[in-house]
Amino acid sequence: MRYSLRQLAVFVAVARHDNVSLAADSLAMSQSAASTALAELERQFDCRLFDRHGKRLRLNGLGRELLPKAIALLDQAEELEQLLGQQDATGSLEIGATLTIGNYLAPQIIGDFLHHHPASRVELHVHNTHQLIDKLVHFELDIGLVEGEVEHPLLEATHWVSDRLSIFCAPSHPLAQGEVTLERLLAARWIMRERGSGTRGTFEQALRPHLDGPSTSVSQRLDIMLELEHTEAIKRAVEAGLGIGCISRLALKDAFRRGSLVELPTPWLELTRAYRFVHHRDRFITQAMREFVAGCRNLSGSASRSDEIILPQVP
Repeated sequence: MRYSLRQLAVFVAVARHDNVSLAADSLAMSQSAASTALAELERQFDCRLFDRHGKRLRLNGLGRELLPKAIALLDQAEELEQLLGQQDATGSLEIGATLTIGNYLAPQIIGDFLHHHPASRVELHVHNTHQLIDKLVHFELDIGLVEGEVEHPLLEATHWVSDRLSIFCAPSHPLAQGEVTLERLLAARWIMRERGSGTRGTFEQALRPHLDGPSTSVSQRLDIMLELEHTEAIKRAVEAGLGIGCISRLALKDAFRRGSLVELPTPWLELTRAYRFVHHRDRFITQAMREFVAGCRNLSGSASRSDEIILPQVP
């Protein structure tokens, strides 16, 4: 064999960081050792895997073709090493989750996973849907838990559980009294998730058919007072009477139970979406990934919707 796993690990790290120094730091190597390993790999096969732009290295066509195969081989080698050492072969995981899943479901799933696999290491990265898709495409995550549609030729998505968005307000808000109509919603002030989030996309898609003309911008028709990245900040702003909001009912269950927020009935809006498992099509499916997905399905059980999942109550 003309290459080593260490050379492949350096290649993958450089591909992820676009920089030899950062790649070396991630592997606990010296910069000179990482540079030597990469140069030796290219020399042995008389090829170039990167285009050099100053200190930055960008994958060329051959490098992009090699990357998923190198990652899969390293993942398999890690499992093999753990099996030979008679250890738990579930290995490490880099998990990505969108905000609602990351805040309300992922901690319990990860806790249960680590309880059964204490030798494993899990890192959770919480971002909006657009950011997670970018990280999955570039092999920066093993698996993503994403809200809404995922349409990318390099990614594979599998349904997990349905989710329902709710439009809500403070009990003192005028919309808490009387009929909720499109006109009253358009006249209200809104506290919204940021563009690029799955929640914002689902909400705009649901409202668009009810506006005049297919090219009508939902954002232009709404009086958006604030755009916030965190559901808890949105809930606090709505509770303070600054406007109305729309987020997952999963994140609102306890507030509805306490009466600090009120759900506004909008049966004429299609606010249902899906939570999905997403991974790169060329990613080797490790035992850790399979175990984690099984843990997710175990948590949701027979629930058909995310807000039906039984979670510890917030006092």
